[in-house]
Amino acid sequence: MTSTAIASVYRLTYADWLQSPDDGLRREIIEGELYVTPPPSIAHQRVSREIEFKLLTYLRERGTGEVLNAPVGMRLGDEDVFEPDLLVVLDAGIAKLDVHAVIGPADLVVEILSRGNARRDLVVKRRAYERAGVREYWIADPAAQSIEVLALEGGAGVGDGAYVSRGVYRCGERLTSEVLDGFDLEVGEVFAGR
Repeated sequence: MTSTAIASVYRLTYADWLQSPDDGLRREIIEGELYVTPPPSIAHQRVSREIEFKLLTYLRERGTGEVLNAPVGMRLGDEDVFEPDLLVVLDAGIAKLDVHAVIGPADLVVEILSRGNARRDLVVKRRAYERAGVREYWIADPAAQSIEVLALEGGAGVGDGAYVSRGVYRCGERLTSEVLDGFDLEVGEVFAGR
């Protein structure tokens, strides 16, 4: 299937995203195109909760930033507004918290794969996050009970770096982060269920 660019008159922007209804659906604008997804499953939310709890605990102990969860927006450009499952904004980072969204690339983004969103998370969002300068991108896969950590390497400016996999961590292994100094996470705890 051939992809065709959307005429600029039909492309949506951050201003359009701000007008989205508050109806529980996730709305993301990627290259001017609107993507609407239903609320995630309970299993998805449990994984999100466990990762968020670990990140929140780490950040509160150090006082270096904060973790936010969907449906908070992250504006990477006028035609690129994402709603990652989790994102971390460090005090020393370049992203800024606005009233309605995080403006600029978060230091760390976590996406949790679900049926129907895997291609978008693995390809489209990965490219966008890499290009925008999100320093670390975690892809949690509940089906495989794994988390892949991608770290941005190279380049001095936004759009110059490329993601390099730091590993795919599974149950029984401890995930570490290059962005969060001293952070580690027992992956099995994330997928333990209740």
